[in-house]
Amino acid sequence: MSGRGTRGRLTAGATRALRPGPTAPPREVAVVGAGIVGLSVAWFLQERGATVTVYDADHAASGASWGNAGWLTPALTAPLPEPDVLRYGLASVLKPSSPVYVPPRLDPALWRFLGGFARHCTTRHWQSGMAAYAPVNRLAIRAFEDLADAEATPRPHRAKPFVAGYRTTSEASALLHELRRIELAGQPVHYDYLTGPQVQQAQPGLSAEVGAAVLLHAQRYIHPPNFVRALARSVIERGGKLRELVRVEEVTTERNAAWVVDSSGGRHRHDAVVLATGASLSRLARPFGVTRWVQAGRGYSFTVTGDRVPDGPVYFPQQRVACTPLHEPVNPIGDPPYGEEGVPLLRVAGMMEFRRPDEELDRRRIRAIVEAARPLLGGVDLDHRHDEWVGSRPCTADGLPLIGSTSSSRVFVAGGHGMWGVALGPVTGKLLAEQITTGTAPEELRPFDPLR
Repeated sequence: MSGRGTRGRLTAGATRALRPGPTAPPREVAVVGAGIVGLSVAWFLQERGATVTVYDADHAASGASWGNAGWLTPALTAPLPEPDVLRYGLASVLKPSSPVYVPPRLDPALWRFLGGFARHCTTRHWQSGMAAYAPVNRLAIRAFEDLADAEATPRPHRAKPFVAGYRTTSEASALLHELRRIELAGQPVHYDYLTGPQVQQAQPGLSAEVGAAVLLHAQRYIHPPNFVRALARSVIERGGKLRELVRVEEVTTERNAAWVVDSSGGRHRHDAVVLATGASLSRLARPFGVTRWVQAGRGYSFTVTGDRVPDGPVYFPQQRVACTPLHEPVNPIGDPPYGEEGVPLLRVAGMMEFRRPDEELDRRRIRAIVEAARPLLGGVDLDHRHDEWVGSRPCTADGLPLIGSTSSSRVFVAGGHGMWGVALGPVTGKLLAEQITTGTAPEELRPFDPLR
């Protein structure tokens, strides 16, 4: 298996010194969390000569990575807090049918998070956040290609093109304005704007209700469950250990070691530990100075088929609904696969729901996605759904992930990516593996300092 070309620097940019720590790079590293972020860190650590053990309280690829829409869209990867979010208003976010939903309950941690989120919904904060994302966005696709070149994962599909659909031209103006802002922030964007019958000519899977569309070029997409499982297999084949169904209760450190303590009381010695536990990141990270709260922003998805399934990714921004064609059957853990080879499948995903990760799936949210998408997808059977799912995206109040070292030189963090964990998972792994093994942090990670 070839991994050549992935060990060097991603760019020739400057680096900065780590906080004081061990003089020798860690050789045996624990990664807590077996989603795309944690597995990417593990894989790129292996590329740099480290041995890895990956722990997960569930099965690998069973969390937010499993039900994700699977978009690799640098043109849209931007901070979640933005000025337009505030236009929903309190009355809207309290409705279960709203694309952004906050259940009316007394939850001090949630309301503190939402207060911080609202404070970051300004043009100034968005521009600063976009300037932080632009450098990693430019590197994101290359990290996926590194994995594919090494035959670790399937190669991402090219979106030919990626379509954002709207009912009217006035609705589409908001995305056109945002794309111009993204370009000004240094993120290249290539797109076309279509109206009327041109929309259906570009994507026949859209109904006549869609009267305007923005076609984004040079984007990619993946089949999330199959991709992440392939990555897990590659980590194991390269000598890594995967310890599933093991809940990590605590991480402790001493001068020469870091210890992972599991729920059975077992203590496991490592040179360093990477915390990549998604929406539950704060529980293990706070003792190491990471005070920024990571809130669960739950998303929903399901799989359908039909006689006119879109052959590329489709996004309905007004409805906050994402659709991705799946070119292979879906195989949930413990269940038979849904779909047959050659039968077109469509994953439909959406919603941002600020609830606790362990709460049950809310069927009202599934119905809201169905009714929002029904008029816009004429050839898809939305009444016969499979793989209905809810999962928790890890969100931060400022919309930026937490990637890098903590107050302990033996503990690192990789999480808080919000909606962009899949898109930025491999590049996060590549950059953080460089930081862990060389003792210097890539300049691209500076805005994402976990102690900021």
